Amino acid sequence: MNDRPYNVLFLCTANSARSIMAEAILNDVGAGRFKAYSAGSHPVDQVHPVARDLLERLGLATAELHSKSWKEFTRPGAPVFDFVFTVCDNVAGETCPIWPGRPMTAHWGFADPALFEGSVPETAAVFARTYREIRRRIEAFVALPISSLGRLALERELDRMGE
Repeated sequence: MNDRPYNVLFLCTANSARSIMAEAILNDVGAGRFKAYSAGSHPVDQVHPVARDLLERLGLATAELHSKSWKEFTRPGAPVFDFVFTVCDNVAGETCPIWPGRPMTAHWGFADPALFEGSVPETAAVFARTYREIRRRIEAFVALPISSLGRLALERELDRMGE
């Protein structure tokens, strides 16, 4: 690791809710130590409107958020990642691209709030719960003494966080 911010990629299948929320949260709480990105193996056309609304109501930056393919990050000039986290079980089972730089990887699965079917208030509550779960995990990640942990110890911590 070096003096630049740690580049972190969050992966999900659709890149519309969980990975998007993770990107926004880490860019908010990372205090310049982290630069977060998100992508999907089969992205949809837009950020889920309930996710976008929640992030905006909480004051997180959303202007740059958009659903995109992970292929965007395999092209020349793409960021080199220090960490890659899968946030859904489907993408965790897929064959991911080979990421340059040997990033540390972990699976941090969260239930997909976009699959919930219910009233508008119930749906908003499910998205809010997922947001809180993701935020807690990211806050724990940001609190890790990354530069002082060896690679194996850090990998164990990242895996433990996903359990």
